[in-house]
Parts: sequence; structure tokens; C-alpha cells
Amino acid sequence: QVQLVESGGGLVQPGGSLRLSCVASGSMFRINVMGWYRQAPGKQRELVATITSGGIENYADSVKGRFTISRDNAKNTMSLQMNSLKPEDTAIYYCNADLSFHSNWGARRGDFWGQGTQVTVSS
Repeated sequence: QVQLVESGGGLVQPGGSLRLSCVASGSMFRINVMGWYRQAPGKQRELVATITSGGIENYADSVKGRFTISRDNAKNTMSLQMNSLKPEDTAIYYCNADLSFHSNWGARRGDFWGQGTQVTVSS
């Protein structure tokens, strides 16, 4: 089994900062692309940022210059540093990983999600 666990969400004032973390554990043997997605009330889940195993980053236009994604391949962790937060950044943030893992039927590749962490930006 593979599990992704996020942490670091909370309540912050506009202009403030938060750092989200995601840890992957289980029977994976390679993590390809990792990413952060978010879903605000009444809206569809959207991409925030992704990062490849080689460190290539991609950001949604709405967060460019404010958010920074990073990962530690040795520790199977990923982080999202969020600065200059705005009320419109309020959402549940989800960790996502495209990874290869061992199963009872041999090696498999799949897409996994964490349970989400709430980020609220409000004065």
C-alpha cells in the first residue's frame, strides 16, 4: 500500500506565509511527478504546482512568484512554500504523486492522493 500524508495547513492573514509538507510511504520504488492541487468550495480541483523527479517545476499562473514547490527524493517528501497569501488561495490542498510500486501482482504504476489539508486566508 502507498500513503500520502499532508501537513502544515491552517489559518493565516492575507500577506502571510504557510508551508505545506507531504510524505509518501509504502511499497513504492520510484516517484515520478509530484504535485499540489487545491479545491475551493463550489469549485473544481485545480493544479497549483508540480515537480518532476529531476526537479523541473511547473506552476499555475495564479501562484507564480508567490509559491515554491520542492522535493527531497531521498526522503520521499515534497513541500510547498506559500508566501503573500491571498483570500482566494483559501482551499483544501491535496498532495498528488505519480509513482511506481510493488503489488501482489507485480510492479504497478499509479496516481495517488493525500487526504488534503485546509488552508484558510482571512483577516
